Amino acid sequence: MSWMPRWDGEGRDWPNRAQSRFVEAGRLRWHVQIMGQGPVMLLLHGTGAATHSWRALAPLLAEHFTVVAPDLPGHAFTAGRPAGGLSMSAMARAVGDLLRALEMKPDIIVGHSAGAAIAIRMALDGIADPQAIVGLNAALLPFPGLGAKLFPTLARLLFVNPFAPHFFARLARVPGETVRFLARSTGSRIEAAGSRCYERLFSMPGHCAGAITMMADWDLESLKRDLPRLKARLLLVHGEADAAIPLANAREAAAMVSGARLISLAGLGHLAHEEKPEDIAAVIRDFAGEG
Repeated sequence: MSWMPRWDGEGRDWPNRAQSRFVEAGRLRWHVQIMGQGPVMLLLHGTGAATHSWRALAPLLAEHFTVVAPDLPGHAFTAGRPAGGLSMSAMARAVGDLLRALEMKPDIIVGHSAGAAIAIRMALDGIADPQAIVGLNAALLPFPGLGAKLFPTLARLLFVNPFAPHFFARLARVPGETVRFLARSTGSRIEAAGSRCYERLFSMPGHCAGAITMMADWDLESLKRDLPRLKARLLLVHGEADAAIPLANAREAAAMVSGARLISLAGLGHLAHEEKPEDIAAVIRDFAGEG
């Protein structure tokens, strides 16, 4: 079995495949989807996901924007590792390399979960200068209580265990397990086509290893310290039924950034943008139009 997903295998009928291209930038061969016309909007998925996470939302946004959506390093069809590994700062720099290779400067960055943290890190570090950032169920603060210590410790333990990615990949191949895992861990229920994409990715040890490595080196304490320095307009959109990140975290993060806004969505989970893409697209378009 292959270590990483293959474009001619797992990607054979990938969502929005006609908009895909492969771009060499830095030490990586990026899989990136580009569609639409207008101001440049960069979409950054979360840990363990890929471009399929935007399968319905990206085409809606492409009616008004030039949408750029990469697979992040260590994930799906992007090959290679950036200098500095998969830390937040290294990922931010790597995405900056990709943007330079594409000769694009994003006016707006939309990030889901950990992708929102990368978006804000890019702005704070001067890698990008967006007018606005939208965080969808954003993972911006350390986990509350005991989880603040247990979560990164567990991720590091999994990182040093060479068998961990293979264990998770075997588990993902158990019929129905990916759907159950998504429902438990996110509080979201998505359609069968989206679940199949996650199942394909989770069944590949290399993709699982990328997600574990990213979690093991994720510095949310520094991001929390730096959040008040953010100058770009910030909108946080959060599903109230999110089983991964409490709504209280979003409220706290929004309070730390001058002028930031929070919109909560009843009945939606961590994958709210996959559950109700039309609603999320409308919220993003309205926010972008306020600038």
